[in-house]
Amino acid sequence: MLKKKEIIWREILWQSIEKKNRTFTQKELAKKFNFSLSTIFNALKVPRASNAIEVRSKFFVIRDQEKFLNIWATFRNINKDIIYQTRVEKSVTEIEGCMPPSVIFTAFSTFRLTFNEAPADYDKVYVYCADVEEIKKRFPLQKGNANLIVLKPDAGLYRYGSVAPLPQIYVDLWNLSEWYAKDFLNALKEKIF
Repeated sequence: MLKKKEIIWREILWQSIEKKNRTFTQKELAKKFNFSLSTIFNALKVPRASNAIEVRSKFFVIRDQEKFLNIWATFRNINKDIIYQTRVEKSVTEIEGCMPPSVIFTAFSTFRLTFNEAPADYDKVYVYCADVEEIKKRFPLQKGNANLIVLKPDAGLYRYGSVAPLPQIYVDLWNLSEWYAKDFLNALKEKIF
């Protein structure tokens, strides 16, 4: 599950990349997430030190989105979020089509669903889902190379809809070991930048 600073980073990057908002106040972020101002201040230390953000008197500005994304990507540990994985003898599109409505797609599936294309063939589906029992009913545990990986979501992820926001996709792809993850990451960089 994401740490508080990662939740803050995701929101800042989502607003910056998808909503084109590059100016923020620590107070508005604290209020939005019900975090203390010191939590927001501490979350901004690394991006500030690397010049990904610039702090001004009453607000801060995103200076370098890509650098900020890469900071988050290096902090992210997607393997800690895995709560269930199994082998499903179906194609990825069939697996995606059988998902309960409570899942949030990420990584390869989200790229394909968002942009209606895939830069490479993929054979694994990554989803966030709080109700893992529903997933287990639909996809019982099977031996073999897992091609359905379920990740534990943080509570704030659901505010972005049924697919993960672009910054989340970026850091998730960055952390995956499949050979085709790099193709998806490079294609996503082109879409964002």
